[in-house]
Amino acid sequence: MRKNWPILFTISYISFILLLPIFSMLNNVNETFFEIFWKRATEPIAVSAYIVTISMAFLACLCNAFFGFIIAWVLTRYNFPGKRLIDAAIDLPFALPTSVAGLTLVTVYSEKGWLGSFFSKFGIQIVFTKLGVMIAMIFVSFPFVVRSIQPVLQEMEKELEEAAWSLGASPWKTFKKVVFPPLLPATLTGITLAFSRAIGEYGSIAIISSNFPFKDLIASVLIFQSLEQYDYKGATIVGTVVLFISLILLLSINFLQSWSRKTSI
Repeated sequence: MRKNWPILFTISYISFILLLPIFSMLNNVNETFFEIFWKRATEPIAVSAYIVTISMAFLACLCNAFFGFIIAWVLTRYNFPGKRLIDAAIDLPFALPTSVAGLTLVTVYSEKGWLGSFFSKFGIQIVFTKLGVMIAMIFVSFPFVVRSIQPVLQEMEKELEEAAWSLGASPWKTFKKVVFPPLLPATLTGITLAFSRAIGEYGSIAIISSNFPFKDLIASVLIFQSLEQYDYKGATIVGTVVLFISLILLLSINFLQSWSRKTSI
C-alpha cells in the first residue's frame, strides 16, 4: 500500500482539480434536453463566437510557430549582448496578469499609442477589432512555442550537422533532413500548448476587443456575459461546446505528434 501512495495521490489530485469540474459541467448539460442544447449551442451569436475564437487562435498559433521557432534558434545558436535579458523577457506573459496585458496592449496599439498611431495612418485599426484579439492571443501564448523548442535545440548534437556538411549536403538540406525532424514533435507540442492558452484567454481580450456579437466577440467573453445575465444554462452550453472543440483539436494534434515520432525513428 505504501508503494502505491504516489499513484493514488496523483489520481486523487487530478480527479479533484481537473476531472471533477469537467464532470460537473457535463452533468449540468445532461439535465438539458438535446433540442434545447442544440438550439442554444447553434445560436448565431454563439456560432460567430466559436468561429472568431478558433480562427484567431489558429492564426495566433501560426505566427507563434514561425517566429517562436526563429527566436528559439537564435537564442540557442548565437551569442550576443542582451541575450539573457531577451531570454528572460520571453517568460513575461507567464507572470503578467492578463488584465494588465490587455491594458498594455491597448496603450501600445490604440490610435494614440506608439504602434497604433503608425498603423492608423494607413487606415488600420487594431484595438476593438479581430486583429486586436489575435495580437492578444499571440502575446499570452508566445512563450510556449519557444520554451518547447529551446531545450531540444540545446540537446542536439552539432556533430550531426557537421557530418552532413562534410558529405556535401547543403545548409537547407541539412536543416530539412537532420535538424527539423527531431524538432517537429517539440514544435507540435508548443503549438498545442499555445492554442490551448489562446483559446481560453479572457482578461486581455476583454479589454482590447469591443466584445460586440458578430464582430470580435469570443467564446470566453460570451460565457462571462451569459453569467452576468444569470443565464447559467447558456454559459454551460457554450462552455461545453468549446470544451469538445478543444478536445477534438488537441487529440488531433497529439495524433500528429505520435505519428511524427514514429516516422522519425
